[in-house]
Amino acid sequence: MKKITGWRSQPDGKPAADIIPRPKHPISRKHISANALKVLYRLHNHGYQAYLVGGGVRDLMLGLRPKDFDVVTDARPEQVKALFRNCRLVGRRFRLAHITFGREIIEVATFRARHADNVKTKASGVVIQDNVYGTIDEDALRRDFTVNALYYNIADYSVVDFVGGVHDLKKRQLSVIGDPMVRYREDPVRMLRAVRLATKLGLKIVPASAKPIPKLAYLLSEVPPARLWDECNKLFLAGYAHPTWHKLVETGLADVLFPMTAQALKSADGKAFREFIDRATLSTDERIAQHKPVNPAFLFAVLLWLPVLHNTQKWQGKGLHYADAFQKAASEVLARQCEIVAIPKRFTSVIRDIWLLQNQLPKRAGKRAERLMAHPRFRAAYDFLLLRAAPESEEADIGQWWTQYQAADATERRRLIRLVSPRQRKHRRGRKPRHKRTASS
Repeated sequence: MKKITGWRSQPDGKPAADIIPRPKHPISRKHISANALKVLYRLHNHGYQAYLVGGGVRDLMLGLRPKDFDVVTDARPEQVKALFRNCRLVGRRFRLAHITFGREIIEVATFRARHADNVKTKASGVVIQDNVYGTIDEDALRRDFTVNALYYNIADYSVVDFVGGVHDLKKRQLSVIGDPMVRYREDPVRMLRAVRLATKLGLKIVPASAKPIPKLAYLLSEVPPARLWDECNKLFLAGYAHPTWHKLVETGLADVLFPMTAQALKSADGKAFREFIDRATLSTDERIAQHKPVNPAFLFAVLLWLPVLHNTQKWQGKGLHYADAFQKAASEVLARQCEIVAIPKRFTSVIRDIWLLQNQLPKRAGKRAERLMAHPRFRAAYDFLLLRAAPESEEADIGQWWTQYQAADATERRRLIRLVSPRQRKHRRGRKPRHKRTASS
């Protein structure tokens, strides 16, 4: 196959396809979902074009096992629905067919095109409406990155490449299709996707695609906060939170997503805060690798911790007692962050509990330790304490005490409680004054 860095054009200006026959690519049907194959074959057998597309093909080309399989076809959504009883149509801007097989959903899209007359944008260039059916080559040019624009043809088991995606996979690089400035303006989330794919797959973003990101990072402020919440989960809960965070900082995207965090990192406490974030993101990645549950609230609690402390100091300076200042600071920081990333209430409550328990964990005397351990957020707060504690610090000593206490039996727990309980002075009972004996007594 000819190596290309962009795409070759035909006389009519459309991109020419490179066809990689089955013997020259690694994709085997045994690695494709049986349900996805059912969908592909049924479409093909009814005379429609049918391709596996996107991240599924990309991952199979890299020898990975995809989680999802997406199908694209020239059949219209209503035609797809007519072929599958287990199909429902979803989406407003662009109708998609969801074909359900138990817990697995195969998403089927119709080829799309981009025609200027049908595209509505904001003044910044962000696309707000774009809904036109097209052909496979037009569909390829609409996709975000070359490595996501590979098509597996069920008709002959070949891979169809219009934009040099196979070349980029071999070079371990990530390239935006088209003019990166224009494509990022159309959908600023593409900048986050570039970071996510680069870190997840170990790809280098080519200079032409990387250079505009710091300049256009501000466009993320035009993305709906609810969508940014979903994107943050994809960024941090895929097992690559540590390199992803560093890439977000490097590209300036963190300044827009987490402005209070970015500001705190530049403060006098920034170095310790940076190390705390590193420990927390590495711990998150380790938990995911071990198939342990991860709550996104935990990382948000980490990223916003120093802003809360700084804000607490501000309110203390205005005369509030520490407890009231901390509560007000926590509410303020969460409210400001939610204006950018819409953290659902069920997670903000977890974040707040983790923070508030940091003030309670040092208070272990009497029955407090048992009451704290019964708190539903105790374990998360305990892990948070261990991660934020600097070596040989008071927090480290408290964390070690809690580690011992959790593993101890009842007798040992009583001993540990005595160690942190204030010693009560023993008052000797005073003697009653002795009456002097008199002559009459």
